[in-house]
Amino acid sequence: MTGTRRPAVHYVGFRGDEYRRALCLFGPPDFIHIGWDMWAKQEVVDGDVAIFARGTFEDAPSAYSFPNIREEDGGK
Repeated sequence: MTGTRRPAVHYVGFRGDEYRRALCLFGPPDFIHIGWDMWAKQEVVDGDVAIFARGTFEDAPSAYSFPNIREEDGGK
């Protein structure tokens, strides 16, 4: 097997109907990131495709981890 791999598709910040629309346009994601934080940015590697509900890859990532924020507010 060669070192070639299929690019991974990352969905970032999708919360509602826009997720269903993205599925129709881009197909299912390989990774879903609640928001754009340092963990999400590290997981998107060269050749991958990152699809944002809002913003771009060039936006500064949040200083806080989104799963921690979600857990702290009771999952709301």
